[in-house]
Amino acid sequence: MALDLVPVDREPAAGVLLLAGIPGSGKSSVAAALAARFARSAHIEVDALQELIVGGGRWPSWEKDEEADRQIFLRARNACLLADSFAAAGFLPVIDDVVVRRSHLDFYRSTLTSKPVHHVVLAPPPAVAWARNLGRHKTLDTDWSPLDEAMRAELAGEGVWIDNARQSVAETVDTILSATGLAPFADA
Repeated sequence: MALDLVPVDREPAAGVLLLAGIPGSGKSSVAAALAARFARSAHIEVDALQELIVGGGRWPSWEKDEEADRQIFLRARNACLLADSFAAAGFLPVIDDVVVRRSHLDFYRSTLTSKPVHHVVLAPPPAVAWARNLGRHKTLDTDWSPLDEAMRAELAGEGVWIDNARQSVAETVDTILSATGLAPFADA
């Protein structure tokens, strides 16, 4: 029995949204809420892509670990592949990842074929991010707040920066929509 081929792609989405920030900045919560505002969207949580590695996975650490560094770019590449596939099918991809280095941001920009790439950085004060980490279900035992200094030094002036320390998730989503000009529930 032959199956009729169903076209997967359609009018592409209005680009890709890369939501970045240090752990505890609110990326996953905001990305999920942001994606929910669109009729067609996908939330690509890059940590979940890392968890797909069953054998040999290496999470980032403060120790020099070339394999963990390589896997940061492997998971970013996989996020780009998924994002481009969803965008081609008309779904706005919202990628959430810890992007604090220029090389990492440049990798996303050069690897994503869907354009434009809307780069948004959630940047609450590091103490707020650390307090959030301590109070959530996926508690981290490492204080990653020093990444904030590296992010601010290497990525200053890149993308839209939002201090969401005093904003609810919904308020942060509203700020992102206003800053990027993306229209929720467009082209259902």
